[in-house]
Amino acid sequence: PVMRRAIMVDVDGVLIVHPDPNGWSAKLSDDIGVSPVALQKSFFKPHWDDVVHGRAPLRERLSPVLAEIAPSVSCDTLIDYWFSHDAHFDYRLLGELEILRSSGVELHLATVQEHERARYLWERLDLRTKFDQLHYAAALGYAKPHPEFYRTVEAKTDLSPDAIFLIDDRDENVESARRCGWNAALWDGRKTVAELIAGEGWS
Repeated sequence: PVMRRAIMVDVDGVLIVHPDPNGWSAKLSDDIGVSPVALQKSFFKPHWDDVVHGRAPLRERLSPVLAEIAPSVSCDTLIDYWFSHDAHFDYRLLGELEILRSSGVELHLATVQEHERARYLWERLDLRTKFDQLHYAAALGYAKPHPEFYRTVEAKTDLSPDAIFLIDDRDENVESARRCGWNAALWDGRKTVAELIAGEGWS
């Protein structure tokens, strides 16, 4: 049998790149009246680690924070705004990945997400039709660059480390993947996936 091979693609900074350097929350204050600085300080800093590792649901931590910093804004309003404004695909990359998938390489998402946005990406943004599997931090219990993130993905997919190629925009995630025996390359949007693969000698 032919060895299964898979490309693992990171989401934020690779597949989704916001045109504004300040990201999805750049106009948050003007648009729905939530201060991105307050949200960062009161929600992301103290709570995100638990939420993204699956130890606490997003809404359970977000609701009391919003009640304090923006009482007139509901959880639904903020989450809808966040998810829809953080959905700028790199269509060139998607097109290239589609070609690779049609040649028999599996495509997987390997990403640090909590449950709700992971579901949004997979179902609402329809990535389930373009990728074979989704691996994300809250479901795995580990986030990149923790080695257990990579080990858990291997166990879940039954892929051998050398059959995997990770594309990620963070050095520490690429380095950690390599230490786990994966092939990996840093994504900056300047090279094609084919060029990155050739550069790493993964064939």
